[in-house]
Amino acid sequence: MDYDIKNIGLADRGAGRIEWAEQEMPVLRLIRKQFKKDQPFRGVRIAACLHVTTETASLMLTLKAGGAEVALCASNPLSTQDDVAASLVAHHQMPVFAIKGEDHKTYYRHILSTLSIKPMITMDDGADLVSVLHGEQKALAAGIIGGTEETTTGVIRLRSMAAKKVLRFPVISVNDAETKHLFDNRYGTGQSTIDGMLRATNRLMAGAVTVVSGYGWCGRGIAMRACGLGSRVLVTEIDPIKALEAVMDGFEVAPMADAAPQGDFFVTVTGDIKVIRKEHFEAMRDGAIVCNSGHFNVEIDIPALEKLSRGKRTVRDFVDEYRLADGRRIYLLGEGRLINLASAEGHPSAVMDMSFANQALSAEFLVTSKGKLAKQVYPVPPEIDRRIARLKLEALGVGIDKLTKEQERYLASWEQGT
Repeated sequence: MDYDIKNIGLADRGAGRIEWAEQEMPVLRLIRKQFKKDQPFRGVRIAACLHVTTETASLMLTLKAGGAEVALCASNPLSTQDDVAASLVAHHQMPVFAIKGEDHKTYYRHILSTLSIKPMITMDDGADLVSVLHGEQKALAAGIIGGTEETTTGVIRLRSMAAKKVLRFPVISVNDAETKHLFDNRYGTGQSTIDGMLRATNRLMAGAVTVVSGYGWCGRGIAMRACGLGSRVLVTEIDPIKALEAVMDGFEVAPMADAAPQGDFFVTVTGDIKVIRKEHFEAMRDGAIVCNSGHFNVEIDIPALEKLSRGKRTVRDFVDEYRLADGRRIYLLGEGRLINLASAEGHPSAVMDMSFANQALSAEFLVTSKGKLAKQVYPVPPEIDRRIARLKLEALGVGIDKLTKEQERYLASWEQGT
């Protein structure tokens, strides 16, 4: 078995952490039990380009229990948990190609290594795997049943491909599932981003000004958690409806040009490029801390920051200090990459339980729908979404009401009024 990881000797530590995470993943455990019985992936090869974390390990083991041959690589150079990668290789004989801190060349070499199994299903987090399949590995695309995509960023790329008629197989947008974006994006990103910022800096957020750029589900979660820690939160937005929602939620809203001189912490979660640019760095106060929790590190114009700087040094793990010509210092966290995975451990397992349940059941749906789907981006089937919600509620010991027959008739009728 081929693999490329940092240190196989970390396997036992990784096994303990995977076990710890799975205690909070009851939905995925139930799905694994069913997969083990039904073997929906017998003879199916799955290539996954995901953050190599304890929760991802649980997903990979669930797919393998269902009969799949699985290969895994990282979807971000800084997101790999090396002990988890080691455990999957040593204890589960799974080919993993991921090393925390790998360079650009190694990152794409690992994607190619994962594709060497000639997959029938892809699992992506940012669409890099699909991008390679549509570029230098076009010959492999013909054998793909379909794929799944985890992130907003990846879905944007895939919908662009579908609109231009270049997407070569159907993809399920896991990110659009309500049991994903309402919980993973809001509560998972909200908590894990703040966790990453605090682990990297050990700075007090109470009394500080935190600028959150983007008020999608991820931005909502970060703003909520920063506020809960006592921060004064400023939101920047381009969408008038989202900006209005932020105002109604009690946050200040301003253009980045106005927010830049006020912020102590800056977090980008937009999915777009150059959200924080040269003119914003020039306006920031001394000691401003800048980070990103969007999928790619392009949200912060790092080349512009480097051009403005007269010196750079690493002052703490994942904290780079840029000194400007006038002596002001700006601190960039985690090289501008996903701070919740660069300096912390990513989302808590309880929320990833639902996200990865969507991944697993969407992959099963692709197998059962082979040959029936067009080459476009599909939402997660609503019945899968509701099934996951019901299972999660049951695991939490929460009961809900059911409609009576009379209520069902009323909702299906038009005759009854006031």
